[in-house]
Amino acid sequence: MSSESTDPNRSDPNYLVGLNLNGRRVVVVGGGSVAQRRLGLLTASGADVHVIARAATPVVESMAAKGRVTLELRDYRDGDLDGAWYVLACTDEPATNEAIVAEADRRHVFCVRADSARDGSAVTPATTAHDGLTVGVLASGDHRRSAAVRTSIRDALAGGSFGEVTDTAAKPVGVALVGGGPGDPDLITVRGRRLLAQADVVVADHLAPQELLAELGPQVEVIDAAKLPYGRAMAQQAINDILVDRARAGRFVVRLKGGDPYVFGRGYEELQACTAAGVPVTVVPGITSAISVPSAADVPVTHRGVTHEFVVVSGHVAPGHPDSLTDWDALAKLRGTLVLLMGVERIDRFADALLAGGRPSDTPVVVVQEGTLRSQRTVRAELSTVATRIRDEGIRPPAIIVIGPVAGLTPDGR
Repeated sequence: MSSESTDPNRSDPNYLVGLNLNGRRVVVVGGGSVAQRRLGLLTASGADVHVIARAATPVVESMAAKGRVTLELRDYRDGDLDGAWYVLACTDEPATNEAIVAEADRRHVFCVRADSARDGSAVTPATTAHDGLTVGVLASGDHRRSAAVRTSIRDALAGGSFGEVTDTAAKPVGVALVGGGPGDPDLITVRGRRLLAQADVVVADHLAPQELLAELGPQVEVIDAAKLPYGRAMAQQAINDILVDRARAGRFVVRLKGGDPYVFGRGYEELQACTAAGVPVTVVPGITSAISVPSAADVPVTHRGVTHEFVVVSGHVAPGHPDSLTDWDALAKLRGTLVLLMGVERIDRFADALLAGGRPSDTPVVVVQEGTLRSQRTVRAELSTVATRIRDEGIRPPAIIVIGPVAGLTPDGR
């Protein structure tokens, strides 16, 4: 059954198709920002991309230096499209773009005209990729509309709310170690959120964004694997056993952790346990609280002219403890930033160790409790007073402690 051209639902005359450009010559004429925006997807597709332009942006030059594209800094000439499978006319000169389209037509090569989409023989769709899907949207050359619709589809797919019908064969298997970020549920990665929406079992830490658990279906088994500071804690071996047992039973397991799985999260131990049991593991990095929580409190861990280093240290073992692997004397001699995690309960010990090692007593300190959440609190102090300030202000875990000159910076420069 054919569709009539008068069908009101077929107002866009373009035929949407996927091109296999792997190893095939693609010519892009123009080296400005318009061309730059298109090069990423072209190179990712494996295309043999040739850029011809009078001048190029630094990014385009960098791509050429890295061998991702070839770049010729010259005017376009008739004949430049010889051997091309696909062409993009991206100059800021309408007459040049018109000439490129004309040559492409003579050679029977599809050509996108960036300055006037309807005058080319092809239109670039607004695209998004999700779990093996590539979605393209065309809107008769209305790029703003197609981009807006693409974004809505992307967000719906990422949030698991699109109602997508999936093939069970494509369902993930094994275990995914997912970093949930510092606490705000919007700061989990898109991939982490997608895998969470596909989970049969979720093994969650108490620092993982708890709001995300409310999005899970009633069929999902949620296991509390909290390790509360100085309180109830599930043994690591028990967590490892659960991951392996559920995965071996054919269920897809997401181990949802706060921050990043490999930053004081014992994620690598869980990877080793699953690998030893023959269970496949996917690792999804997360935004670590060591950097993101200071950022949420307007504290950069580095700043030009202030510090050239930052060190992240676990405070779960006090200085001088037989199990401590930290050289506190060496840390005290550094001039840069020290980010202390899990250090609230023993802050007096850590401050004393740094002072004894030579850190100035007036070194600025910022303490951020429950960073990125609505309950976030920030306390400023100096190294000699931080222990008293934490006690007087009632600061409790989880909190990040930033020690160093950057802790004295303020956005207004005062």
